[in-house]
Amino acid sequence: TIMQNYRPFAGLTPAVKALLVANVAMWLLTIIAAKMFHVDLDNTLGLHLPQSQYWAPWQYVTHMFMHASLSPYGRIEFTHLFFNMFALFMFGRILESVWGSKRFLIYYFVCGLGAGLLNSAIGWFEVHSMYEQYHLFLESPDPHILADFAKKQLGEPAGWVWTTIDGWIDNQRSPEYIEAGKQIFKRIVDLKANVPMVGASGAIFGILLAFGMLFPNTELFLMFVPIPIKAKYFVVGYGLLELYLGMRNSAGDNVAHFAHLGGMLFGFLLIRWWNKRSKKFY
Repeated sequence: TIMQNYRPFAGLTPAVKALLVANVAMWLLTIIAAKMFHVDLDNTLGLHLPQSQYWAPWQYVTHMFMHASLSPYGRIEFTHLFFNMFALFMFGRILESVWGSKRFLIYYFVCGLGAGLLNSAIGWFEVHSMYEQYHLFLESPDPHILADFAKKQLGEPAGWVWTTIDGWIDNQRSPEYIEAGKQIFKRIVDLKANVPMVGASGAIFGILLAFGMLFPNTELFLMFVPIPIKAKYFVVGYGLLELYLGMRNSAGDNVAHFAHLGGMLFGFLLIRWWNKRSKKFY
């Protein structure tokens, strides 16, 4: 049975320990590289969209170990890493105790790769659509179209963007403003294409899904919500929330919701495939 190797109070399992060490090490290395050598490892090893000039195939693996160590203002960021590693520690060691290290690592990386693939697919269509809008804009540049596009994509763009748009509205035939408007539109599209996805969240969401499938009636106590909820309801609810937020695609939302869903989807498919090949439920 699945419970025969289950050790809920066991210490760190080997694979989880290795993943924790690797993620923390890369977090520290990213800070050192940025502070001492002015090298942005998040940009190099984070996963870019296929349209980006920075895209590379190895990023489908390396992005899982990057956690945006520095904010845009140079402050050290720890929250992203902490919550991912906390979930890995809490749920990953249980799954590894049941599955063993080899199967757990296969599952972890399949979920992480699946997260990257789904994010790339959705992102490719989004950026492709934006480039089509850009080419239409070049044919008929209009400050009001630019204003709507900037607000949808950026929420509240920088003041100089609105200053340029307002100036263009007042001088709609000005060649200088028309050219500036074209450049702003292109910069927004390039910004979308060149923002890297970082973090182990796709693999972590896969782990949450697996826990919900193996231990569906286990009651969980969520942070800041001291009400027990069964794992199966938590996983389904979290998945639906991610789907809603991904479809909503709000301006300023920098969370890769479809990557989270990709981790859950590929995890679900892998578990189902394993179950068909085994008499035991994994």
